[in-house]
Amino acid sequence: MKFINCIYTAALGAALTLAATPESNAQDKYFRAIGTPHTPKVQVSWNRYHTNLALEEIMRDMAKKHPNLVKMESIGKSFLGNDIWVLTVTDFKTGKPEDKPAMWIDGNIHSNEIQGTEFTLYTAWYLSEMFGDLDFITELLQDKVFYIAPTINPDAHDYFIKEPNNQNSPRSGMMIFDNDGDGEYGEDPFDDLDNNGHITMMIRKSPTGRYVKDPMDPRKLTMVAPEQKGEYEMLGYEGLDRDGDGVVNDDGIGFYDPNRDWGWNWQPDYVQRGALRYPFSVPENRAVMEFVMKHPNIAGAQSYHNYGGMILRGPGAQEDIDTYNASDVRIYDAIAKKGEEFMPGYRYLVVYKDLYSVFGGQLDWFYGGRGIFTYSNELMTSYLYFHKEAGRYNQDEQLKVDSYLTFGDAFVNWKEFDHPQFGKIEIGGFKKNFGRLHPGFLMEQDAHRNSAFTIYHAYHTPKLSVMDVKEVDLGSGLKEVTATIYNERLMPTHSSQDLKYKIEKPDYISIVGAKVVTGFVVENQDFNKVTEQKVNPEKIAIDNIPGMDAVKVRWIVSGNSNYSIHVESAKGGKASWKK
Repeated sequence: MKFINCIYTAALGAALTLAATPESNAQDKYFRAIGTPHTPKVQVSWNRYHTNLALEEIMRDMAKKHPNLVKMESIGKSFLGNDIWVLTVTDFKTGKPEDKPAMWIDGNIHSNEIQGTEFTLYTAWYLSEMFGDLDFITELLQDKVFYIAPTINPDAHDYFIKEPNNQNSPRSGMMIFDNDGDGEYGEDPFDDLDNNGHITMMIRKSPTGRYVKDPMDPRKLTMVAPEQKGEYEMLGYEGLDRDGDGVVNDDGIGFYDPNRDWGWNWQPDYVQRGALRYPFSVPENRAVMEFVMKHPNIAGAQSYHNYGGMILRGPGAQEDIDTYNASDVRIYDAIAKKGEEFMPGYRYLVVYKDLYSVFGGQLDWFYGGRGIFTYSNELMTSYLYFHKEAGRYNQDEQLKVDSYLTFGDAFVNWKEFDHPQFGKIEIGGFKKNFGRLHPGFLMEQDAHRNSAFTIYHAYHTPKLSVMDVKEVDLGSGLKEVTATIYNERLMPTHSSQDLKYKIEKPDYISIVGAKVVTGFVVENQDFNKVTEQKVNPEKIAIDNIPGMDAVKVRWIVSGNSNYSIHVESAKGGKASWKK
C-alpha cells in the first residue's frame, strides 16, 4: 500500500506540473471567444480606469512583451512635468515606421474625459495582441503604423481621478488662474464636505423652494409646476465660500479649454471662452503639434472625448465651411457612415452645424493645418444602457440604471450636513464617475467598437502598388515604359486641403537602372495625352494619387538594362516593382 501511495503521489505531482504550464492552462481553463485576444501576453482589465502610474506600467509591459511591435517614447512634458507618452505600434520588421502611412490616436484632452485614455490604450493592446493570430491585423501592421497617445492631459487626468470632482470638472489642465478676479489664484475650489471623493449636490429646505423629493423615490428631485409650492432649493455643488465673496466654488483650477488652443481659426478668449493666451500656449498641445509636424506620414487621426455617442468632423465654425472640400467630405462620409453601422447609438455629425461653434479646435488644426482626415468621437451614450435613446442626462433613466444595473453604486443618497454658511443642508447625487463615464460593464464593448472604427479608418489610409508595367519597343534602342500606380484604399495621398496649401511635397515615381531620355505623366492613355516633365525626368512628381484610383507615368529609356520602379509618398508610403 505504501508503494502504491508513492506511485499515486508521484503521478499526481507530474499531473499538477503538466497543468501548471501556460499551454496546458490555456487549453484546460479557457475556451476562445471570437474577436478578442485569447491568452494575451499583457493582462489588462478593461472594466476600470487606470491612473498615470498604472498606464505607464501597462505601456512598458506592452513594449517589453511585444518588442517588434510596440515602442514607447515621451514626446514632451506637461505643465507639471509629466511625460506625454506615445506608443508606436507597427510591424517593425517590415520597414521603418516613417515610411508607412500612419494613424494618430489620442484621448483625454479634457481631464474628466478619461475613457478616451482607456480606448486608445485598448487599441494598442488589441493590435499588438492579435498580431500573428488574425491575418487582417497582421497585414495591417505590416502596411501601417499607429501613433497612440492615451492621455495628452496627464496632469489633470490624475487630478480628476484622485481629487474630489464632479462629472464635469475640470476640463482644463492644471494651470491655476484668478477666475473670480480678486487678485488671488485658486483659493476657492470645490470642497468635499462628506469626504467621499465625489462632489455631489447641496440642497436645503426652503419655504420658497421649487423642488420636492419624489415620494416613491427619495433620490429623485422634481421641479414643481409654476403654481405649486416646493420644499427644497438647490445650492449647487458641494463647497464652502472660502474667500468670503459670497460665492461658493468660484476659484478652483483655472478655466481654460485645451481644445480651443490649436492654431487653426483660433480666436481670443473674449470670442472663444477658454482659448487662453495664443495658439499652442498649452504645453501638452504644443508637444502633440511638434510630433505631428515631424511625422508627415500621418494621414488619419482620431481624438476621443465624451459624452454623447457622436462621430464628429469639422468644420468647428461656419466661417470655415469652405475649408472642407466636397471630394474630401465624400471620404469623411464614407468612413463615418460605416462607423455608424457597427457603433450602435453613435451618430455622425458636423461640429458647427449639429453642436456649436468651436474656434481653435484640434480636429480643425489636424485637417486644416496638416491635411489629415480627422474625427473626434464623443464617447458614451445613454443608448448603451437599455438600447433606446432617452436623452442626455435624463434623470429618470439614470436612476433606473442605478437601481437595476449598478444596484445603488452610482448615486450618493441624501444625507444631512451642518454647513457653516448655509446651515442645515443635505448632500447627495450622482458620483463623478457616472453619467459622462462608462460604467465598467460597458467599457470593453464600447472600447472595441470605437477601436474598430479607428482601425477601419487606418485601413483606408493610402496603400500604393506598382502594377501593369508595359514596354513598347520604339526602335533605335529606345523603349517606352508605362507604369500604373494604384491606390487600393479610399483616402488619397493628398487631401484637398493639402493640395490647396501644398502642405506636403508631391508624390514621386522613379525609375532606377535605366537611362532615361524623357518622362511623362499620362493624362489620358486612350488618346495618348501626356505632360512631359523636362527636369529630372527619371523622378516624376505627381500632385496626388486619388483613393481607389490610379495614375500613370511613362518614360522613354535607351538600352536593354534591367530597371526598377519606386514610389515615394509622405502619406502613402512606399511601393516598388522590379523587372
